[in-house]
Amino acid sequence: MINPSASGWIDKFLAQLKNKRPAAQNSHEFYRAVRDTGFIYGHVVSFNNLDEKETKGWTIEETTKAALLNTLYDVHTLVTNEQDTKAFISRAVAFYKQMTPEGSSLLKKVLPASPRSHQLEEILEERIKTNDNLFSRSFSHILTNALIVMDVLAFRQYLLNSEIPKDYLKKLEETVLNIVSLALKSKSKTTEYDDLLMKLFESSVRYTKFSKIKADDFSKLELDYFQSKSEKNYLLDMAGMAIWTDGNAEKSEIDFLYRLAGQLGIDDEIAAESIASFDVFIRRNKKNIPYFNYSNPVKHFYDHAAQSVKLLINRNKNRLIKELSNNGELVLLITHSTHRNLDEKEKKKVKKQLLEICKTVPSLTIFLLPGGSLLLPLLIKFIPQLLPSVFNENLEDNE
Repeated sequence: MINPSASGWIDKFLAQLKNKRPAAQNSHEFYRAVRDTGFIYGHVVSFNNLDEKETKGWTIEETTKAALLNTLYDVHTLVTNEQDTKAFISRAVAFYKQMTPEGSSLLKKVLPASPRSHQLEEILEERIKTNDNLFSRSFSHILTNALIVMDVLAFRQYLLNSEIPKDYLKKLEETVLNIVSLALKSKSKTTEYDDLLMKLFESSVRYTKFSKIKADDFSKLELDYFQSKSEKNYLLDMAGMAIWTDGNAEKSEIDFLYRLAGQLGIDDEIAAESIASFDVFIRRNKKNIPYFNYSNPVKHFYDHAAQSVKLLINRNKNRLIKELSNNGELVLLITHSTHRNLDEKEKKKVKKQLLEICKTVPSLTIFLLPGGSLLLPLLIKFIPQLLPSVFNENLEDNE
């Protein structure tokens, strides 16, 4: 099984794709396939060419990272007409090095002497992150970079031209944000969804300041700069995301989308497909999309943190059981905590001993970060489920 947080995952992932039929035979088919996965919308629900069992238990961040790799590989196959994974990795690393300014945090983490696939792992890890700090990002309502699709569009340009056109990413990002702004202005009233969408985009921007987004009509957008069908469809889909209001779009909003499609040179049929695709996607997946579930931030924090802690425990199950087996007093106290409230002295003892164990298991060092102790009750909650029943029975016999 592939673990996108473990070193070497890219080689394993690409090995799964060898000798498989490419996801698409032309650019429009490719774009449709990517859109159906949810990658265009910033929330991946499926993969075109990977078995579902391989993705079971992945976090949203891991899923997005793998989806970025998968989509980059697919566009590489489409443009070059070859399935050479080594060539893909080499070009992807070169692409990101050209994209990234010298001295950036991304390049500082990439070790030149490490295998290229490992270099790409470090790069993708950084690319999917938003502008939030590390700890809050791990447990916030906005987990991934909503504008990460721009990497794929820029990679296509790189493959075609052997370089990224000057200021391409900046122009693309500014255009997306201006279109979203114009789309929201076409509404007679804004909703909570609109506010959340703007927060999502605001956390994802890299080249643009929101204060500079002042376009008041299509003529100022320089849409002629974007020539490919994928670029045009992406811009239209971003506008579609902005005007969506639970399926009750006003005539002025629909008119806005068709006028934008006309400016982009997109047929009405494709525009209708764009509108319908997002509506269907949201209706199917709304309850699982983080930025739709922020009405109760405390509950969302707890639910997501619980999911992340459970995943960490399961992935380090054997090591954790081994460490716990050497600390009978800790296990006894944790077992007691499932039946009664521990007193302050017992709670301090549990916290201290758990943190000592976390130091010995690298993946659990998240509990040592500032604020990490807030998650210890979740760790305590899941440990009894982790222990073999005989463990608990023996403890009960010793009481």
